[in-house]
Amino acid sequence: MIRLAYFISPHGFGHAARAAAVMAALHAHNPAFHFEIFTRVPRWFFAESVRGAFTYHAWLTDVGLVQDSALRENIPQTLTQLAEFFPFAAAPVAALAARVARLKCRAVLCDIAPLGIAVARQAGVPSVLIENFMWDWIYGGYARAEARFQPHIAFLRGVFRSADWHIQTEPVCRRTCADLVVPPVAREPRTPAKTIRAELGIPRGAKVVLITMGGIPQQHAFLEQLTQVPRVHFILPGNGAREEKRDNVIGLPHRSRFYHPDLLNASDAVIGKAGYSTVAEAYRAGIPFGYIARAKFRESKPLGDFIETEMRGREISARAFETGKWLAALPALLELPRVARTVPNGAAQIARWFVAG
Repeated sequence: MIRLAYFISPHGFGHAARAAAVMAALHAHNPAFHFEIFTRVPRWFFAESVRGAFTYHAWLTDVGLVQDSALRENIPQTLTQLAEFFPFAAAPVAALAARVARLKCRAVLCDIAPLGIAVARQAGVPSVLIENFMWDWIYGGYARAEARFQPHIAFLRGVFRSADWHIQTEPVCRRTCADLVVPPVAREPRTPAKTIRAELGIPRGAKVVLITMGGIPQQHAFLEQLTQVPRVHFILPGNGAREEKRDNVIGLPHRSRFYHPDLLNASDAVIGKAGYSTVAEAYRAGIPFGYIARAKFRESKPLGDFIETEMRGREISARAFETGKWLAALPALLELPRVARTVPNGAAQIARWFVAG
């Protein structure tokens, strides 16, 4: 058994999805890997996404940004939590380092959770930072309006620079001198699209659109408008407490019986927030993306640029999304052809690099 610790930011599900893809690729390379997962992302997410053996440790590894909704961040609450979390208290770092050492972990992988880098250093094992952005860069976008971000930016910059190995995953927001740069990292679908469509009761030949806000449950005001769209079926994960179908609209609970990459792969287009995992999985599936960018969140522009240049997509304003006006642009989006990807999954490249090193 080869134990690896994995510290994962609980900011949304995108970091967890990327980490799960890397763990799946490592397990495919060598089933002897056992992952010690440290995060506040729910355990069930990894039970669904990670094929290999893992142990779950519920631990706050990062603050990220406090969200009022999928598209709105709460800066005052974020600053309050950052002040409580940084700099790291000595006792928790020592306790975690002792646990990592006791478990005989060979390395600590970190999906932008800076705590893992500090723990690895104290435990005397190498750390591997995996990112398409780092928090010091994200917070820099708010620092001009709010100076209280500055000490956290300085602290995090030092922590991230102390990682032993550094991997960047496309779409990269700020390029640095990384040890490895890979294509988008995405979880792979498991079930054929026609099987998923049949299980959802979608007629053969119908167009399918997935509406997702990146794992954050949300009620939408435009549901009635969807029922008026002919020959298109809509799948809405996180839209209610149970699975429901009304005409051409399928609402699924936040945790449903369907593996999310399978839903995306079974769709002809995706509409929703431009977050890392949705972009990466839509890229792998080759489907067009009607994406919503967050005006103040620095990652949004690089993700949008990537969608526009490397994928097929159209930007939708937050207002147009909320009111359902985006439906006017849907026919043009569905006319865009699917792209057959030949670029390898970045997760497989990370696994090969890690095993070779």
